[in-house]
Amino acid sequence: MQAECRSEKLEFQAPGVHPIVAEFNGGTITSDGGVLLLKEVEAKRQIIKQFAACFTDHRDQEKIEHPVEDLLAQRIYGLALGYEDLNDHDLIRKDPLLAAVVGKSDPSGEQRRREADRGSALAGKSTLNRLELRSDEAQKDGRYKKIALNVAKVEGFFVKIFLQAHDRPPELLVFDLDATDDPLHGRQEGRFFHGYYGHYCYLPLYIFCGDFLLCARLREANQDQSAGALDEIQRIVKQVRESWPEVQIILRGDSGFSRDAIMTWCESQERVDYVFGQAKNERLLKLLKSEMEAAKRQFEATGLATRVFGEKRYQTLESWSRERRLVGKAEHLAAGANPRFVVTSLGQEQYDARALYEDLYCARGEMENRIKEQQLELFADRTSTKYLKSNQTRLWLSSVAYVLMNELRRLGLANTEMDQAQCSTIRLRLLKIGAQVQVSVRRVWVRLASSYPFQKMFVDVYRRLRGLDPLRC
Repeated sequence: MQAECRSEKLEFQAPGVHPIVAEFNGGTITSDGGVLLLKEVEAKRQIIKQFAACFTDHRDQEKIEHPVEDLLAQRIYGLALGYEDLNDHDLIRKDPLLAAVVGKSDPSGEQRRREADRGSALAGKSTLNRLELRSDEAQKDGRYKKIALNVAKVEGFFVKIFLQAHDRPPELLVFDLDATDDPLHGRQEGRFFHGYYGHYCYLPLYIFCGDFLLCARLREANQDQSAGALDEIQRIVKQVRESWPEVQIILRGDSGFSRDAIMTWCESQERVDYVFGQAKNERLLKLLKSEMEAAKRQFEATGLATRVFGEKRYQTLESWSRERRLVGKAEHLAAGANPRFVVTSLGQEQYDARALYEDLYCARGEMENRIKEQQLELFADRTSTKYLKSNQTRLWLSSVAYVLMNELRRLGLANTEMDQAQCSTIRLRLLKIGAQVQVSVRRVWVRLASSYPFQKMFVDVYRRLRGLDPLRC
């Protein structure tokens, strides 16, 4: 973007024979030329448009310049581009390319109503803040809370996007459940100290199916890791089964989800199974004693890490209502014994003990990478507003940014060297491109940097996205 300071020659130390002199006179330049690819994903998949349908705008439409869909697009594209805070939007609101991608008819902002806004086509931080300080009953909540959000629609939105991504019903779905800490550094509503993590935090619940995000629920940290998980599972399974009634579903999670209520519900359903970690205790170690001794003998004979698997029927003394299949991994390493346990509704004819643990259960580790992507690279941990409700909205905005980036990866980068690239790598290589922007009466010209090193990949992704059929809702 063009700087608003006086053009002055800035001379820099140069090791070579040519002196280096810089000036702020390059014209209208953006550092985010690759946002065009995100816009192409949105044009084909209508992710932001469908998310905007979850909101109701009670503002006087004749007096506003930024519809809800524009505000959401600006905020979500901003997160994908690395602008994590609302304050950042006061700096980028003059960018004509971002304005054009958002859908502004006047990307240069020269026709804004207020003279103070002219030259800035996009919304500032105060206007964007009204999305986060949203209301459930906007007509009753006063002057500044006129944008309402339907929570049930948002919850269904993520599953809907997942369903739309498939041309035909899959035979098997594995839903990964996990909870993580979201550290808090202020006096936010719902702030509690968590003994395991050792700090004040929220305890968000995530549910993924592969790379697809199905649920991102912000929760207080003064409760069990599985709190509310069954409600979310039932809601998601119901919505999926309405489209795919015959699909088999397996729930997968660590020991925080091996709760009787969840397992009993799965056992009462057709084609819904589970595999959960099970915390160690003295009874379990005793049940696995012979396998642990065998693993130790093998280790002593070979000097190599050894695994021996066993399985039992097991029931807790109080918390479980029935006996269940338990698989134990008796592992011996140089550091000593390393036993682990999982409980499952799957039979031995479906997965033997080794396959259940190594092939099915251990694959859940990939979900942790998706959570880290969202928290660290798309700023899901920026839950610094006073209210739990507005922090949940921030988490959902980050979640939609993840969905958009994942669709760019899935549709544009499949079978390339970047088909498993994380969002930060995609941002660095495909989105952060210097470009000159010129706005004419009929077109917005974007002249991308000639020295951009990934031109071929960019063009290939562009062609893939352009070749996709538009979504038919």
